Amino acid sequence: MRETPEELNELQALLDASLSRSTDHLRSIVTERTLTAEQLTQILVGMCTLALSTVTAKGEPRISGVDGHFLHGKWYFGTARSAAKARHLAARPAASVAHMRGEDLGVFTHGTVEILNPEDDEPAADWPDLLTYLKDFYGDHAEWDKDVFYYRLRPHWMTVYAPDAAKLIAK
Repeated sequence: MRETPEELNELQALLDASLSRSTDHLRSIVTERTLTAEQLTQILVGMCTLALSTVTAKGEPRISGVDGHFLHGKWYFGTARSAAKARHLAARPAASVAHMRGEDLGVFTHGTVEILNPEDDEPAADWPDLLTYLKDFYGDHAEWDKDVFYYRLRPHWMTVYAPDAAKLIAK
């Protein structure tokens, strides 16, 4: 868990607010089967495969898989600079991600991405820390600043479905 107490409080407020403004149908499924922010950060460690949804210039949805990392209460992911999703996100930064583990866990997030290592601009202030984390995780064999764009998804809505929190935390 890398989250500070303030980040955990912000994540919990987001989870609570998101569920409170969801439909009756979603609340009936999730309310008694969700996780706290602290539980979520204990479970979402390492690489989590995400289904990333973007939108084309014609408004057509596109979905693809990315390696996701949940750090500081936000999703981080990368893609090749030449990928279609990189073009989509540059033009339309709204995105959604889902991380699912069978019927045991579903984390659904909507938000806006920001690029952490832009091509022609200064990197985000926390890019060096993220780069260190990524190199520790994947190894220092890639040309991180030349091959891949990395993004942070700043969530404005997130909900979690987990019918058995104890089962997930015990793993």
